[in-house]
Amino acid sequence: MPRIVVAECKQEVSTFNPAPSHYEDFRVVRGRAMLDFHRGGGQEVSGALSVFEADSHVTLLPTFGASANTSGGVLSAEGFKRLCDDFRHDIEAAGPADAAYFSLHGAMQAENEDDPEGFLLQEARRILGEKIPFVVSLDLHGILTDKMLQHSDAVVAYHTYPHVDFVETGVRAGRLLLKILNDGVRPVTARVKIPALVRGDELITETGSIRECIQLAQQIEGSATGLSAAVMWGNPFTDVPELRTNSFVVLDGDEAAARAQAIELANRFWKHHTKMQVPLTSLEESVRQAKAVPSGTVIMMDAADATSSGASGDSNAILRELIHQGYRGRVLAPVVDPGAVRKAFAAGIGETIRVTVGGAFDPTRFQPLELEARVRMLSDGKFRSETFGWSWDSGDTAVLESDNITLVVGTRPVSLFDRSWFLGHGQDPQRFNLVVVKTPHAEHHMFADWCAKLINVDAPGSTSANVRGLGHRKCTRPMFPLDGDIEFTPVADIFRRN
Repeated sequence: MPRIVVAECKQEVSTFNPAPSHYEDFRVVRGRAMLDFHRGGGQEVSGALSVFEADSHVTLLPTFGASANTSGGVLSAEGFKRLCDDFRHDIEAAGPADAAYFSLHGAMQAENEDDPEGFLLQEARRILGEKIPFVVSLDLHGILTDKMLQHSDAVVAYHTYPHVDFVETGVRAGRLLLKILNDGVRPVTARVKIPALVRGDELITETGSIRECIQLAQQIEGSATGLSAAVMWGNPFTDVPELRTNSFVVLDGDEAAARAQAIELANRFWKHHTKMQVPLTSLEESVRQAKAVPSGTVIMMDAADATSSGASGDSNAILRELIHQGYRGRVLAPVVDPGAVRKAFAAGIGETIRVTVGGAFDPTRFQPLELEARVRMLSDGKFRSETFGWSWDSGDTAVLESDNITLVVGTRPVSLFDRSWFLGHGQDPQRFNLVVVKTPHAEHHMFADWCAKLINVDAPGSTSANVRGLGHRKCTRPMFPLDGDIEFTPVADIFRRN
């Protein structure tokens, strides 16, 4: 009966967010509790478990399960050490194993380690041995490093953006691992490094030009020798040496075909890469356009402060410009500011307070803005995401009303790729004239399908789609668009174990 180790460690960071992440920012479940947490759930481990537990011959060895509550800044050295210590302890405690499945993200960065996932896989190899197969699932925003590929037999990545295939990705990874164990397949991986950092609507997998790559990857996976294939365009905000876009193909033993197909994926991507940038509108012009909309709701997309991409969530840049230009429509906006929340709780519901909002974590970019506001609601910040039903926690949270502006103010960042933080605090976005949405993309029905106008705002922030201004210093150059358009000739590297 094959004994399969199951482990998880997921976080996405922005190097340019000055507020560090810590161990306490992770949801941690260990041992048997890991199975109880994920069984029947909505994440990658949930999908893999559904495959493993359907096979009566499999014995599961659950170990360490950690996932950041939301994306954030670079993980502290102390926090990474504690994660590594717990990870190693639980892997060692599992005992002898025949295979291992790892649910990772791919865009972690620690204060003292630029390739945390590669390091964790290397440590797992040291403990579990060189011969047993490792299969790893990754976010397509992950950064696929040499070390990750050297220490795994195969990787599997999401095929959707916005992401809706968490469980399906785990299922694909679980099935692949069982194929290695039961059917004797021998994975060979071809990976092409693509020098591009991309954002924008062309990456939406249902409608954008990236569909051409995703459809080919799915065709490859469905072929007789296909095991895994994807394009991973990385996280442009995690500035590490191996930051880039990657195409990869995993086949059963056929190195030549894997090489050719990975190159074809890369060529299809490169054909469209210049379109894969967000058309941005300046702050000043964005507000002018919003003022000209006669009715309905204007959505101002502030992807530069997207907490789901690693930003701090404390931007008040759009709010400040709305006030400066005298915008009089009803405004709904999110902001993370623990000090403002404490003051609201001290005053109580119905009271009026003088308070500053914004700049709590990133004061270089965002200067605190002073407002007089009435405290409309106080909560513990616990709610479930609209999209997946996951439990989220923004800490103590206040709803403040200042003239025509309603603010949902949290103590800690949460992902804002749906409407749940607004709805969970009594605020329906459709009842406002303008809503600030801090995400690069949400599923269309969240905002785009019903709003009167959607504006991608060129605001400051640590996850700005205007990547040239962020200050990359570690990633390999030349790189599009940091160095303008560049020449690219695809070359496939081959990785094979055992």
